Amino acid sequence: MRKDITIVAEQRTLRGKNEARRLRVRGSSPAVLYGSGGAAVAVAVNPKEVNRILNSKTGHNTIFDLAVAGGETTPVMIVAWQRDPIKDHLLHIDLKRIDLTARIRVKVPVHTLGDPKGVKIQGGLHELITREIEIECLPDEIPEEFRIDVTELVIGQSIRASDIPLTGSTKLISPADSVISHIITIKAEAEPVAVDATAAPAAAEPEVMKKGKKDEEAPAEEKKKK
Repeated sequence: MRKDITIVAEQRTLRGKNEARRLRVRGSSPAVLYGSGGAAVAVAVNPKEVNRILNSKTGHNTIFDLAVAGGETTPVMIVAWQRDPIKDHLLHIDLKRIDLTARIRVKVPVHTLGDPKGVKIQGGLHELITREIEIECLPDEIPEEFRIDVTELVIGQSIRASDIPLTGSTKLISPADSVISHIITIKAEAEPVAVDATAAPAAAEPEVMKKGKKDEEAPAEEKKKK
């Protein structure tokens, strides 16, 4: 979704790990601008402004303007970013130029609303399987989120990606049969069988000795010899 936001960026003439560290010490984060037929440009941006966008409702789907000092001003999206695993600081950001007249693919979060009948009345369990779907649309038509009412769902029913209403030029890219959420039965655990430790062990059955034919026929053969 397009927002009236402009972030100022400075071009970077030096690259490498040492230069990146110096940028971070000064309160900037290294980034690269690319895409839409333009050359890749190394820039530095304010990480606080980028974090503000990432933490907004539209998140990384936000389209905003990047104004490169001494260069271009263009609509962009944040397509990738790297954070310090300990301090959570932004280490690097990838910014992609956006052609507002061309369709793009994005992933949009899905949220459910209401208390399903299958839970309230039938005692089932509501599971949210997929938290986002992928769509294709014009940049200005990217929705913040999709909201699905699950109030009427009962045990055995589900909502799939194809059930989500789309508007404008939006086209579903995720598999149509992808399950968004469903109601399942809670399986009752089998009660353990009590074992009496004082009970005597069952007596072993006596072993039955089977005689072979040779044993049965031996006396007859002896009689013939006599």
